[in-house]
Amino acid sequence: MIGLNPLKFWFVCGSQHLYGPETLAQVGEGARTVAEGLAAGGRLVLPIEFAGVVTTADEIADVCRRASADPECGGLIVWMHTFSPAKMWIRGLNLLTKPLLHLHTQLREALPWDSIDMDYMNLHQAAHGDREGGFMHTRMRLGRKVVAGHWTDPEVQDRVDAWMRAARAWDDWQGAKFCRFGDNMRNVAVTEGDKVAAEMAFGFTVDGYGIMDLADRMAEIDDADVAARAAEYLDLYDVDPTLAPDGERHAALLYNAKQELGLSAFMEEGGFKGFTHTFEDLHGLTQLPGIATQRLMAKGYGFAGEGDWKTPALVRALKVMGHGLTGATSFMEDYTYDMTLGSEQVLGSHMLEVCPSIAEGKISVEIHPLGIGGKDDPVRLVFNSRKGPAVNASLIDLGNRFRLIVNAVNAVEHPDLPNLPVARAVWECEPDFKTALQAWILAGGAHHTAYSYDVTSEMLEDFATIAGIELAVIDADTRLSTFKQDLRTNEVYWHLAKGIRA
Repeated sequence: MIGLNPLKFWFVCGSQHLYGPETLAQVGEGARTVAEGLAAGGRLVLPIEFAGVVTTADEIADVCRRASADPECGGLIVWMHTFSPAKMWIRGLNLLTKPLLHLHTQLREALPWDSIDMDYMNLHQAAHGDREGGFMHTRMRLGRKVVAGHWTDPEVQDRVDAWMRAARAWDDWQGAKFCRFGDNMRNVAVTEGDKVAAEMAFGFTVDGYGIMDLADRMAEIDDADVAARAAEYLDLYDVDPTLAPDGERHAALLYNAKQELGLSAFMEEGGFKGFTHTFEDLHGLTQLPGIATQRLMAKGYGFAGEGDWKTPALVRALKVMGHGLTGATSFMEDYTYDMTLGSEQVLGSHMLEVCPSIAEGKISVEIHPLGIGGKDDPVRLVFNSRKGPAVNASLIDLGNRFRLIVNAVNAVEHPDLPNLPVARAVWECEPDFKTALQAWILAGGAHHTAYSYDVTSEMLEDFATIAGIELAVIDADTRLSTFKQDLRTNEVYWHLAKGIRA
């Protein structure tokens, strides 16, 4: 994955000095056992570092200040093994700028019923201490995740892992740069947005460049490197014979290889994590980048077409969340429907740019007319997507806030598409086709999305909590009347919660 920083998470245990040194030594030993046990469980994507037991306001402020200043700290996991009076945490939590997870657990899974005494009760007070801590988190209106259960439980560890992945994606956005070649596709609304508000909310910037900047960088690419990249296509994919070295359209394959090398160099030299362009602004290029964009996405870059700068950031975030899993995340668009009653499906695709990380089976390299934009025929990777559960997510700008919309879907088998020369996925929506589509439209969901087989709704919920943005989930439990009322209620809540700063 390009541009991914190393991260670890600090495990902090709360207690108080009134217990005395002997008890606190046991508290520290128990907390270390939990932290190291979680780290050794093999289910967490990133390491945990035991950051000690804190017993005073000064100690808490110090650990929160150090965590916030450490670029390799992805967030704090806190646990009140005993009882930590929560007023001690106010100053420190006010200083904390990293994501927070409250683990509500205890050292031992089972109670020693035959030997339990008051010494045991005093030393194992998470049921007491975590409620005190939880009250203060709520009183301070802190966005955080709460995970309850024994720390050895695989479900508990998986929920911690989901939060870690969301926190890692959030860290990846801080200071990230996304490149926008040209402007927005003319007259399109949902792909626009407030880039100042986005930087305030999310920490990334969107930098504008002329498409000639890319054309100039392409002109610097050596012909030998272009030939080598084209030969790589021939090794990896099933290439249309007309694009082969002895084919009449081999020059088009070479041009696409030059596009990939030039675009890759531009992204790397600029330190970008994603990009967007539009077919309405291609001066200096003979064709819209197809295979180049697809292969850069497979390396971890975010992308969306038509000048849409929010979706590349979201695609990048989902790629980071899924890092270490299958890698199956792509830019996507809900393109058209099969509305056969009782078996409704969505055909997802785009003009060219679907990431091969979601491919199943043969990947072919083909060249076809685009039918839009008035440029030469572009080369693209064509394939079917894999099957199974996935999420489709959209990030929109509502003016006074951002909303993340998520639909749980299931990719399914579909008939052959011999005349559709683009990569594609076919899915069924939860809870059902009509409810999902109506909810998506009511929520303002875009046609451009980030689509992933790795990322879960829980990860995206954690991400929205960390980012402090609205979340609208459409899944098996969605009821349209409740969903509509939630959207109305959210209008009031987010207006008040964000205040005048928005």
